[in-house]
Amino acid sequence: MKRASLVIAALAMLVPLVACQSDSKPGPGALALSSENTALATMERVALSANSCWFKSKDPTFRPYRLAPELNSFSGRPRILVVPARNPGDRPLLVVQAEGHPAKVEAFGPLMHQSGGNRIASDIRRWSAGGSGCSGAG
Repeated sequence: MKRASLVIAALAMLVPLVACQSDSKPGPGALALSSENTALATMERVALSANSCWFKSKDPTFRPYRLAPELNSFSGRPRILVVPARNPGDRPLLVVQAEGHPAKVEAFGPLMHQSGGNRIASDIRRWSAGGSGCSGAG
């Protein structure tokens, strides 16, 4: 019994040391990954820019719609949806999602085939590449 408690005490002292090891810098053969290119970081940037440029700016192109971010994704594909403002439970009219590292972003839905589709694609490409700002259209 005494020996078991000594083993438990020794393990309890080792756990914090092992936890500290994971915070150390990667070794020479390790790959240091930037969190800026993850799917989540990319979609957070796209969501903030879309909200600012398309919705908060009162852009007439997006006035009939509402942004519905779904960034907490267990599937590994954070996404944002553009849905009808009057019926947000309806089918999304635009889906922008990313996955992987570096993030691969894709956008699809009926809004991509309307007159603003080229602008939407251009904005999403710019924001996912790390750019900021609005396109000025609208």
